[in-house]
Amino acid sequence: MTTRIDTRFAELRKQDRSAFVTFLMAGDPDPVTSLAIIKALPKAGADIIEIGMPFTDPMADGRVIQAAGLRALKAGMTLTKTLQMIRDFRKDDDSTPIVLMGYYNPIYIYGVEKFLDDAKAAGIDGLIVVDLPPEEDSELCIPAMKAGLNFIRLATPTTDDKRLPAVLANTSGFVYYVSITGITGSAAANSAAVGEAVGRIKRHTSLPVCVGFGIRTPDAARGIAERSDGAVVGSALVDVLSGSLDAEGKATAETVNAVAGLAASLAEGVRSAKSG
Repeated sequence: MTTRIDTRFAELRKQDRSAFVTFLMAGDPDPVTSLAIIKALPKAGADIIEIGMPFTDPMADGRVIQAAGLRALKAGMTLTKTLQMIRDFRKDDDSTPIVLMGYYNPIYIYGVEKFLDDAKAAGIDGLIVVDLPPEEDSELCIPAMKAGLNFIRLATPTTDDKRLPAVLANTSGFVYYVSITGITGSAAANSAAVGEAVGRIKRHTSLPVCVGFGIRTPDAARGIAERSDGAVVGSALVDVLSGSLDAEGKATAETVNAVAGLAASLAEGVRSAKSG
């Protein structure tokens, strides 16, 4: 099985550089604007796009991502509409890898088999489901792999060498290393500590290791990209999106350009780094 994610990392290895991975919440601040932003990200330099599935109880997310999810839900976003948004994106872009990130509850309610069929048909390449541990691989991970989707697992600063083999056993696409202990947007990533952690993970796997949580500036993105296979930025982009909205929380003429502009500067930071 070769997915768009596998193909993209193979391309990046040839270019001797790390990936710039963006995260935004599907439907934030509304479905139309959200699609316009996502369409703008590849031109801004995004190598892989993570799309959040709005959920009412996002336990791993800080206030910025929580607020994005609530805006999306208020605007009527659902998992069905999220998949439709990816179909619409794929009409113009068949190469940029798309990863859905979120929690198991919406998928369970949708129906696992139906979700996987619809996700694959929509053009999804991988899944990150933060509240399903390896002990529950039969719930979604194994079926997703059989459906041709990468299942991307999180490793954290508290994932020790004893736990890592279980975390990595059915992981594919890449490993997502969470650079801080805590929720999204709560602290800055320490690039030196990240380098040590990435090296430790790579002793257990040949998969690319991308690092997220706590990356907000081009300099920080470059520092992480120098020590890993990819830098993942979410809260900073959502923060800029939120700051572009009007007093009623609606999109303005600046919203798409504001997010794309920050993405472009972060992408430049990643591209200025040597490959991890």
